[in-house]
Amino acid sequence: MKNLKFDLKKTTGKARLGVLHTAHGKINTPAFMPVGTAGTIKAMTPDAVANTGAEIILGNTYHLMLRPGPNLIEKFGGLHKFMNWKGPILTDSGGFQILSLSSLRKLSEKGVVFQSHIDGSSHELTPESSIEIQYKLGADITMVLDECTPFPSNIEKTRTSMERSMRWAIRSKDAFIPREGHGLFGIVQGGMYPELRFESAESLKDIGFDGYAIGGLAVGEGQDMMLKIVDNITQELPSDRPRYLMGVGKPKDLIGAVLRGVDMFDCVLPTRSGRTGQAFSRKGEINMRNSRHKNDTRAIDPACNCYACENFSRCYIHHLIRSKEILGSTLLTWHNLHYYQELMHALRKAIASESIEAFETEYLTQLDGGDFPALKDK
Repeated sequence: MKNLKFDLKKTTGKARLGVLHTAHGKINTPAFMPVGTAGTIKAMTPDAVANTGAEIILGNTYHLMLRPGPNLIEKFGGLHKFMNWKGPILTDSGGFQILSLSSLRKLSEKGVVFQSHIDGSSHELTPESSIEIQYKLGADITMVLDECTPFPSNIEKTRTSMERSMRWAIRSKDAFIPREGHGLFGIVQGGMYPELRFESAESLKDIGFDGYAIGGLAVGEGQDMMLKIVDNITQELPSDRPRYLMGVGKPKDLIGAVLRGVDMFDCVLPTRSGRTGQAFSRKGEINMRNSRHKNDTRAIDPACNCYACENFSRCYIHHLIRSKEILGSTLLTWHNLHYYQELMHALRKAIASESIEAFETEYLTQLDGGDFPALKDK
């Protein structure tokens, strides 16, 4: 096996069912990657994450280069051994975090000099150093360094940003060390301008990558525009390579993107929501801080078989959240990650049975029903 291997098993409309083979195991697609920014999925153990059905997780170059540092992680045998995660890992290149977290940054053709959000120290990240850091981390899937275009931006600024990202993509590929079961993904940029997105996709195809990501979305443009851009650009990407929509998103976003040909996703939403008292369910989002759960003996979702729903009541989880107990964050995060993985499983099943559009209709109809209104307290 050279680099990564992607087997496209079936297509239903534009939706795709596949398997991505990596050095640390296979990933069934469509797939959702829990975000382990600093080498951990917050509030979860690696075994608990795997128990939710997750086959791959995401780590981040920006955070890990600042602490504990790539050299230390390499010394311990890479990120897999350092955090005791046995499955595949994708590492984001750090570009988005520099834009969103660093208050002082200086962008040039060489790369970006930025100030750490932790202690204010100065650091430089270039396409070459980003690839080197990800190599030391031992990532199965490495991302090119790109410039994340702010939203909104006019077409001139967006073109300048996109073209720089394409030049950085060439340098990233030149710096990447091919090895069995590992791969490099390019990132399509171009903001909200279809013609720039098309140019970016063509440039990346000319360079040649093991997979293609769609970046610069879910930044405030709204779902309709996001899905329109996704629909346009996925059809320009190679059918024999995985497609990854970065930083997305809500369950309805995932379904809409799968229907438009996306294979992979990541988002902090299920874990962040778990830490703020929010639970996802077949009937929509549930605020577990709400006092109406104080005497509710039901599970978060009566149809869910996650650890939290099989063992604890809404009443108890409400108590934990209101008491600011760590276990409350753990149980809600566990439930949310399980929910996202069950959604991915259901999407894969619907693609296999050629019923993906019916699945979307049924899912949206369930959401309209509210928080299990027909169910009585146990």
